[in-house]
Amino acid sequence: MFLQLLRARRFAPLFWCQFFSAFNDNFVRNLLAMLILFQLGEAKSGALVTAAIGVFILPSIVLSALGGELADSHDKALIARRLKLAEMFVQGVAALGLVMASLPLLYLALFGLGIVAALFGPIKYGILPDQLETRELTAGNALVEGATFLAILLGLIVGGLAAAQNRSPAGVIVQLMAVAFACWASSWFIPRTQAAAPGLRIDPNVLRSTWRSLHDLRKDRRSWAGGLAVSWFWLTGAVALSLVPVVLKTRLGAGVEAATAVNALFAIGMGLGSLAAAAWARGRIFLRPAPIAALAMGLFLLDLGWSTGGLRPPSPGAISLVAFLRSPGGLRLCVDVVGLAAAGGWFVVPIFAAVQAWAGEDRRARVVGAVNIVNSLFIVAGSLATSLLQAAGAPEPLLLAGLGALNGLAALWLLCAFSSKRIEADSNRPSRLGAR
Repeated sequence: MFLQLLRARRFAPLFWCQFFSAFNDNFVRNLLAMLILFQLGEAKSGALVTAAIGVFILPSIVLSALGGELADSHDKALIARRLKLAEMFVQGVAALGLVMASLPLLYLALFGLGIVAALFGPIKYGILPDQLETRELTAGNALVEGATFLAILLGLIVGGLAAAQNRSPAGVIVQLMAVAFACWASSWFIPRTQAAAPGLRIDPNVLRSTWRSLHDLRKDRRSWAGGLAVSWFWLTGAVALSLVPVVLKTRLGAGVEAATAVNALFAIGMGLGSLAAAAWARGRIFLRPAPIAALAMGLFLLDLGWSTGGLRPPSPGAISLVAFLRSPGGLRLCVDVVGLAAAGGWFVVPIFAAVQAWAGEDRRARVVGAVNIVNSLFIVAGSLATSLLQAAGAPEPLLLAGLGALNGLAALWLLCAFSSKRIEADSNRPSRLGAR
C-alpha cells in the first residue's frame, strides 16, 4: 500500500509538498537554535532555544480555526498553492537573516513560517480522507509523518551545518530557496477538490472562530480524546527536542555535529515508528497500543534524565562527534532518543488517523484545525513552562525525567480513554460533529 500511494496522483503531490515545507520549517528552526547555542553565545541560551518553539507554534493557536474554515469552504488544493507562494517570500526573510546572522530576522521568519503552517495544517490532513479510502488512512498518515520527520532530519542537518560553517552561506541560501520553489511547484499537482461546505461563511473574528472550534470539538467524546492524545505527543516531542541539545552541550560537552546527529536519530526513529504503526494496523483504526506507546515514551525519557543527571559539566571545548558516539553516556543517550521517537511514531499515527476517520466530511478540516489549536496550546504551554523552569535554574536532566513521569500518567489516562471497544467501532461512522 505504501508504494501504491507514493505512485498515486491523489497522494504523491501532497506528500512532496508537505515534505519540502517541513524541510523549510526545520532548517530555519535548527539554524536559529544552533546559532544561539554554539555561535552567538547568548546568555540563557537554553531558554531562548525553547522560546523559538513557542514563536513557531503561537500562530496556530489563533489561525488554525481560520485555516479549517478556508479548507472546508474552498478547493483545498487552490488554498495550498497560495500558501506555498507566500512561503517563498517568508523564506526570503530567513535567507536575509542567515546572511546577517540576525536573531530578530530569523525569529521573524520562524513566526512567518508558523503562520503558513497554521493555515496549511487543516488542508494537509483534511484532504487525506478526501483522496484516500478509510483502509488507506493509517498508511497515508504514516507516510506523511515519516516524510515529515525525514524532512526534519534533512532540515536539522542543513541548519546545523549552516550554523557551523564560517564561510559565506550563499550555497545554503540557494538550496533553501530552491526547496521553497519545489514546495510551491509540487502544490500545483495536488488534485483539485470540491468544497466540502460551500455555504460556510468565514468568520473574520479569529478569536471567536477559535473558541467556537474548540467548543465544537469538545462536544464529541472520541474526537476530543484523540485531540488531547495527539497534543500530548507534540508537547512531549517539542519539549524533549528543546532540552536534549542543551544536555548535549552542558553535560556531555558535545558540539553542533553531535546535536545534529542526535536530532537526525530522533527523526529516523520517528519515521520508523510511524511506518511500523501503519504496518501493524493493516488498514484498521487500531488504538489499543497507544497506552503502551505512551508508557514507552515515559521510560525512555526517565532514562534520559537519569543517565545524564549525574554527569559533571565538561571541560571547555566541544568533543568530536566520534568521541561522543564512543562514550557510554553518548551511546546511551542515542539509544534513548531513538526509542523515544519510535514510540512516539507508534503512538501518534493511529490516533490521528482515527480523528480523521471520525470527522464528518463537511467539517473535517475544521476538526483538524481544532485539534491543531489544542496541539499548539499544549506545545506553547509546555515550552513556556520549560523555559521558565530553565530560567529559574532547573537542570535539564531533571526536566526530562519529570516529563517522563508525566508520560506515565498519560498512559494511565489513555488506558481508560481508549480501552472501550466502542471508541474503536466502525471508523466509517461519522462523529456527532459531522452528523449535525
